[in-house]
Amino acid sequence: MRRASRFLVTLALVTATVALAPSAVSAGDTPLWVKHVRNYPGGISGGVRARLVAPQAETAAAGAPSAALQLVAGTDVQMNDDCDPPLPQNETTVAVNTTDPDNAVAAANDYCGDGFWIGHTMDGGATWTSEFKDPKLSPDSLSIDERRCFGADPSVVYSRRDAAFYLSTLCYSPSNPSSEAQVWRSTDGGATWTDSVDAAVAITNIAGDGSIDGSVFYDKELLAVDNNPANPNYGRLYMTFIKFHMTGASGRSDYCPVQLATTNPSGDPDDWTWSDTAVVPDDPGSNGVGASANQWAMPVVDETGALDVAYALEDCNTGLDRAFFFTRSMNAGSSFSAPVRVDKAGQFADNPNVQDRLQNKKARAPISPSLAYDPTRDRLLFVYQNNINRVISKADISIQTSDDFGLTWSDTSTVSVTASGAAAPGDQFFPWLAVDEATGDAFAVWFDNRNDTANQLIETFLGVSTDGGETWTNENISDVAWNPDTAFFNCGCFIGDYNGMAVGGSLLYPVWTDGRNSPGKPLGQTDIFTDVMS
Repeated sequence: MRRASRFLVTLALVTATVALAPSAVSAGDTPLWVKHVRNYPGGISGGVRARLVAPQAETAAAGAPSAALQLVAGTDVQMNDDCDPPLPQNETTVAVNTTDPDNAVAAANDYCGDGFWIGHTMDGGATWTSEFKDPKLSPDSLSIDERRCFGADPSVVYSRRDAAFYLSTLCYSPSNPSSEAQVWRSTDGGATWTDSVDAAVAITNIAGDGSIDGSVFYDKELLAVDNNPANPNYGRLYMTFIKFHMTGASGRSDYCPVQLATTNPSGDPDDWTWSDTAVVPDDPGSNGVGASANQWAMPVVDETGALDVAYALEDCNTGLDRAFFFTRSMNAGSSFSAPVRVDKAGQFADNPNVQDRLQNKKARAPISPSLAYDPTRDRLLFVYQNNINRVISKADISIQTSDDFGLTWSDTSTVSVTASGAAAPGDQFFPWLAVDEATGDAFAVWFDNRNDTANQLIETFLGVSTDGGETWTNENISDVAWNPDTAFFNCGCFIGDYNGMAVGGSLLYPVWTDGRNSPGKPLGQTDIFTDVMS
């Protein structure tokens, strides 16, 4: 299916407010979060930044089209339909129906419109049906045009209790300081969803009287759900997010801690009641570094019903990651344990580029951690991009595990390995974990440059561990290598911040961003692919 691109309409909206024409926008009208993105190399996530870059990249002077990569027949499946002309989809998430593994839902940022591509399958990933959905700001007093916002950072989970998929999204606008995190629901396997104007609003900077606290921007929301019928909070929904507080004319952030919103979904989504907790407290005196400078909060519910959260200490105004920490809530998110440091001295190093750019690639490639729980071993597994051996093997995928619910953590070992067990050459990045609850087998998916001596062309690799993450085998599951530099409009500067994967029954659903179909500049684009395995 080809649909007319809404991007030209979006471009008109954004050009007036983001392309920064002095006659159109005065300095006082520009939201602080937009100033933050313009003035600081990191902090607010890449998905948000890319919405501002895309119109400028698309309208930049076009050079000669790049030569398309040669397509190779294989087992990969393109999941998404697209618009005409095709524009990027990126930053993937996926969840599987726990009672019917042939049914899964995936989502990704969609640059044809303001929000997301959503795909669902009823036949184990052989075919996917596409839907395109845009978020809307919550105040009913606004017109539909005034409620337009951009979506970013999709996250999807399946609730066994509710027999429903839940998808979270940011909702923010470059034309005003509005910032919300919302949730939609599907009770028919992903075919239809909550109307965008009736979404559940987990957190917002819009007050009841319509005033907006423009000093706050909510970022990187991720979902978890309690799917254990034996737990007292069975069916409870959790959303972690980052609260950027900005001060001064430049949009500089003085603190950006992990926060939590949680609810027991019942009735219509727009009637849900949410409880908010500061997982990490505000610290106005921290100047954007230290304990209250966070990003990448990963929520997981373990079999006891506790909420486990791993996160990075990332400076609020750069992409510098200084450490990883873990905390746990035993009371449905009302309070959290004292944070425990995960990484160990001499075993982790961030990419030294504060814009998170790896060698020979224009796109940002942050640490992109992922947390999973193995109920067969009562083990937590935590993976991330690690540059500690950069001189030898460039960026690797590292793992640490905990067998005491996060009180202590193992030494770092490597997931991205060769057949001999050595760290793979070239960069590996964007890892995501999934664990088979029945067998304890662990799976990781990531982007990999090992087969390109220029360290540029991307392939998708799968790692498999049958011993709780202690040792790994690697397999290339993509049929085609692609060039990220030609895969986002004219700049090649964004391919998402993460990949996705889910496992259910005998089926494994790796889902990734892929630029094999890109025509190159100026309309470089990516699609969403999978290679479902049993």
